[in-house]
Amino acid sequence: MSSLTEADRALVEAASETIRKRYRYDWQEVGAALRTRSGKIFTGVSLDAYLGRMAVCAEAVALGQAITNAGETGIDMIVAVRHPPPHEKDRPIVVVSPCGACRELISDYDRNARVIVPGPAGPQTIAISELLPNKYSRERGD
Repeated sequence: MSSLTEADRALVEAASETIRKRYRYDWQEVGAALRTRSGKIFTGVSLDAYLGRMAVCAEAVALGQAITNAGETGIDMIVAVRHPPPHEKDRPIVVVSPCGACRELISDYDRNARVIVPGPAGPQTIAISELLPNKYSRERGD
C-alpha cells in the first residue's frame, strides 16, 4: 500500500467530477476513473436499474469506455467514488472500494492493475491481487 501521487489525485478528481456532473439519486451514485498503461483516462458512472441484478458498476463502465476507445492497453490505476445522498449535503464525495464482482473484472483485464481504496489516513493505492487473493482462474496452477 502506498500514498497517492499527483497523477492518482488527478484520477480521483476525474471520477469525482464525473459523478458531480451525472449524479442522479438512486440511479447514478458512483463514478469511476481508469488510467490505462498508456496514460489515457476514461470515466464512467454506475447504471442502476429497477431490477437490481441488471445494475452495472461504474468501474465496469469506465473499463468498457477504455476498451472501446483505446483497446486493451492495460489498467494502470482505477478508482471509484461515491456521491453522498441529497439529504447529506455536508458530506464530501469519497473513495470507495470496488465490489467483489469489480475486483474480479479488474483482475481479469489486468492482473497487475492498481486500485485506489480508502485507508486509515485517507485514500491509498493497492494491487488488485491484494484485494482478491486466491483468484479463480481457468488456467491450471494459477
